[in-house]
Amino acid sequence: MVDDAVHESLTERARRGRAARRAVPLARLAELDATADVDSVALLEQQSVGRVPDLVPVRYGRMLVSPFTFYRGAALLMAADLAQGPRTGLTVQLCGDAHLSNFGLFASPERRLVFDVNDFDETNPGPFEWDVKRLAASLEIAGRDNGHSAKQRRAAVTATVRAYRLAIREFADQTNMGVWYAHQAIDPTTPGLEALRSKKSRESMRKSIGRAYARDSLAAQRKLTERVDGRLRIINDPPVVVPARELDFAQLGLNLDTWMEGLLGHYVRTLQPDRRHLVEQYRVVDVAHKVVGVGSVGSRAWIILLVGADDQDVVFLQAKEAQASVLEGYTRPSRYRNHGRRVVEGQRLIQAYGDILLGWHSTTFAQVPADYYVRQLRDWKGAVEVANLDPTGLTFYGELCARTLARAHARSGDRVAIAAYLGRKDGFERAVADFTMVYADKNQRDYGALERAAAAGAVTVTTGV
Repeated sequence: MVDDAVHESLTERARRGRAARRAVPLARLAELDATADVDSVALLEQQSVGRVPDLVPVRYGRMLVSPFTFYRGAALLMAADLAQGPRTGLTVQLCGDAHLSNFGLFASPERRLVFDVNDFDETNPGPFEWDVKRLAASLEIAGRDNGHSAKQRRAAVTATVRAYRLAIREFADQTNMGVWYAHQAIDPTTPGLEALRSKKSRESMRKSIGRAYARDSLAAQRKLTERVDGRLRIINDPPVVVPARELDFAQLGLNLDTWMEGLLGHYVRTLQPDRRHLVEQYRVVDVAHKVVGVGSVGSRAWIILLVGADDQDVVFLQAKEAQASVLEGYTRPSRYRNHGRRVVEGQRLIQAYGDILLGWHSTTFAQVPADYYVRQLRDWKGAVEVANLDPTGLTFYGELCARTLARAHARSGDRVAIAAYLGRKDGFERAVADFTMVYADKNQRDYGALERAAAAGAVTVTTGV
């Protein structure tokens, strides 16, 4: 990501940003070719190739809950749409799927609750504005789902994009080390929570924070395991959780115990030596396939139960399949051969504090080779319920996400050039707010197209899972 430009003087870097604004004026960021002949259902079906066939209907079922859940699963569609528009040429490490529900809470190594980007499946270098547009459009779409007025939605989007612009300007004035150490700690007394006029929004935020503290490996143990003949094992709850023992390994030509141990073999070598030493003190007890997310449904994801000194010393790891980023077809291919590594390296670059057990590996299951990234399943992880936010709550949360996204971009791109491109006036937020209204309409049309395809039997949908 670092190029020679960051070693130029601050004046030269700012000049480069202003040159980008002359080439792509801020007003052009409102552009969207809504007439482009793109078959959204066909794109989704292409993306489903290679996923677990039985789970693709579950993915569609989750997407069809609402236009917002559809948007959560439609990162590929938006990448295709954004690729038709102007590009500033100011490159950062993109989250790639920076909607409201892909930010959240988790524990820092110092055991503090922090707020950050928490999904990196699509991370790849690309134009900074793509992440901002994806975040901003998610506010417009969530606001519609929540019954907010057009004026309220516009205010929330504008405030969010403004928060990004102002944060980038602040980071542009900081040292490299200052940017690197910046983070957002959060707790029930976080400034801004009391300013929320709605008691419902305040309580929703506080409950999200409280739940995060309770989401750890011991909580996962209580929910996901049972004791049989004195030994812990993962419950069988198909199709969401299916233990490996329920699969016919003999037919697949695999030995279950050997395969489980092999899951960790390559992974531990991607960890720092001290963390490798930590993981090697645990033993693999059980493995299961677990359905996760909305857009990720159908990709292979395993949970791995590790036990240390005794049954109270447990760790749950999640090995999640990493396929090519949806951005790669519209930006550039990943520099990493292993897409698990692409996700991990992107996450390390973007996040202020990363999971200490984050790593990657590759394995073959049912004659299908796949790349995976590995992380803790639960480590104080929490998320805000977007559906519970009133207009002031949505604005507050959008601004929090925007400042977090700005910090991620400031770490990975030329924050001085981006700040110079955005300028000191409100042209950026007005253009992006205009874009979001048009894009939300397109998202609604794409959602309707999937509904019609489901009704006609062109795609199979499983609901309630």
